[in-house]
Amino acid sequence: MKIIFATHNSNKVGEVAQIIDHEHINILSLSEISYHEDIEETGSTLNENAWIKADHIHKLMGANVIAEDTGLEVFSLDMAPGVYSARYAGPERNSQDNMDLLLHNLKKSKDRSARFRTVIAAYLNGKKYTFEGIVNGSIAMSRQGTGGFGYDPIFIPEGHQQSFGILSSDIKNKISHRGRAFEQLKKTLIEL
Repeated sequence: MKIIFATHNSNKVGEVAQIIDHEHINILSLSEISYHEDIEETGSTLNENAWIKADHIHKLMGANVIAEDTGLEVFSLDMAPGVYSARYAGPERNSQDNMDLLLHNLKKSKDRSARFRTVIAAYLNGKKYTFEGIVNGSIAMSRQGTGGFGYDPIFIPEGHQQSFGILSSDIKNKISHRGRAFEQLKKTLIEL
């Protein structure tokens, strides 16, 4: 089964391919189908943004499509950056600037609890599905490691002492928000 993943982010595609890891499921990025435009995320929630992307590609291609939106939600910052996680420090979507701003905004906060949340919107064999994954944790005082992407070097998942920037991809994929959401998707795909 071929599925178009409505993203240009090769890190996400690689991570999801590792999680799905099924010989009969082929995940294609937008670049792989020669679609190079950005899909504007105008929603006010992760769910809305995921469906904006899935709807757009499904209308164009009429194919099996998955789209996701992920946000880092920090409790002491009223769940910010949330839906604006990728562009927290500006429209350039610079991960280093985003982490710098978040660490700065938490400088005086004793409560560093946070969670990552992923919402997947999917069109599979003509039916619509939504999946969600959450991992709780906290924001480190400074960057830890260089692995992963986005906020991974400053997010420490519950039950661990190290950030996603240090933890192996095997561990991360088992416990992460994206891993949990895509495991649900994988179960549904196998049942189709």
